[in-house]
Amino acid sequence: MALSSFLDRFNEPETLRMAQLGRELRARGIDVIDMSLGEPDFDTPDHIKQAAITAIQENWTHYTPVAGLPDLRQAVCHKLKRDNHLDYLPEQIVVSTGAKQSLANVILSLVDEGQEVIIPTPYWVTYSELVKIARGKVVEIRTTPESGFKISPRQLRDAMGPSTKVFMFSSPCNPSGAVYTKEELAELVAVFEEYPDVYIISDEIYEYINFMGAHCSIASFSSIKDRVIIINGLSKGFAMTGWRLGYMAAPLAIAKACEKVQGQFTSGANSITQKAAVAALTADLRPTHEMVDEFSKRRELVLELIKSIPGIVCPSPAGAFYVFPDMSHYFGMTDGETIIRNAADLSMYLLNKAHVSSVMGDAFGEPRCVRFSFANSRSKIMEGWKRISEALAALRVA
Repeated sequence: MALSSFLDRFNEPETLRMAQLGRELRARGIDVIDMSLGEPDFDTPDHIKQAAITAIQENWTHYTPVAGLPDLRQAVCHKLKRDNHLDYLPEQIVVSTGAKQSLANVILSLVDEGQEVIIPTPYWVTYSELVKIARGKVVEIRTTPESGFKISPRQLRDAMGPSTKVFMFSSPCNPSGAVYTKEELAELVAVFEEYPDVYIISDEIYEYINFMGAHCSIASFSSIKDRVIIINGLSKGFAMTGWRLGYMAAPLAIAKACEKVQGQFTSGANSITQKAAVAALTADLRPTHEMVDEFSKRRELVLELIKSIPGIVCPSPAGAFYVFPDMSHYFGMTDGETIIRNAADLSMYLLNKAHVSSVMGDAFGEPRCVRFSFANSRSKIMEGWKRISEALAALRVA
C-alpha cells in the first residue's frame, strides 16, 4: 500500500507505545505497574462532573464555535487574571481538543519549511515531531541533571540564528520536572529582547503541579508578551485527561490563525466538556491543591526509594509528577539474557522483567535518562520501585 510520505516525517509517541505494550502484557494476565503515562490517578472533582451533567440536561449538545464557547473563553481570561495576573481578551483565546492540538495549531500557524524552532532538552515527545510535521528544523539546547535540566541565557543566545522562528519550552517541565523561577525567566527574557522576531511558546499544562511555590509565566514580562503563546489545559491540574480540552492565549493575529487551522481539522471542542471546563476554571481550586499535596508526598517517597538504588542520578523534580533519572550507569550491563545498550533497552528490560512500564529518555531528547511517573498510588509506587531495584541488581557488566 502506497501511503503518504507525510508519515515518514514524524515518529509514534513513545509514551503511548509503552502504555500499549503494558496493556498487552496485562491482557496476558501479567501484573504491570504503569509508570509510563502522564495521567493523574484521581477522579475528576464532583463539581466539574455535575456541571457536565447539567449541560446535558440543558441540551448543550450542538456544534460549538471553532474557538470555543464565549463563556469558556471568558473563563480562561478570568483564570489567567486570577492565577497569573495576566490580561487577555476572549478573542485571544482558542479552545481545542487538548493542549496537544493547541500546540499543533500554533506550530502550523507560525513555522515555515526550514525555519528553526529552539527546544531545550529534555522536552515533551510531541514538540519535535510537530516541528517536523511543519517541515521546520529542531534546534536542541542540551541540559544536564547538574544544571537542573534548565538552560542558561548564554546557551539561549548561542542557539539563536537568522532562521530562528520559535522557542518552545515547558515549565514545569515534562519530563524533568524543572521549574524556571521568575529570576531565571527574567534572564532569558533579556535575551529574547535582543531578537524581536522570535516567538515563545510556553507550555504551562503542569502549572498547578508545582512543589516550589507560585507559578510564573513568561508572559508576565511585558517586553515580550506580544510574542508569547501560552498553552494550557485541564488534564493535569483538574484530573480531566479523558475530557480532552486545552486552550491557548496569544496575540490576536496568532489566535485568529490558529482558529483558521482548527476550523479545517476538528472545528469546535466537545460542548459538554466546555461547559464542565467553565466550572473547573472559575470554581474553588481546593480539589486541585489536595491532589498536588498528595503528589508532593509521592515525590518524597520516590526520591527516598531511589536513594537506595546504586548508580542512579536523580534530580529532585520541582514540578509535574515524574522523576527523570540518569540511568546510564546500567548501560553495557546484562542479566545473562538481555544486554542493556541504551535507555530503550533498559525500559524494555524493566517492562519485561520487572513488569514496570516507563519511557526511554531518547523520546524526550535525553538518551541517558528514563522517565518514571509517580501518578500512581503509594502502594504501587513502593512495589514498582522494589521490582525495579531487584531487576537492576540482577545486572552485571557484559
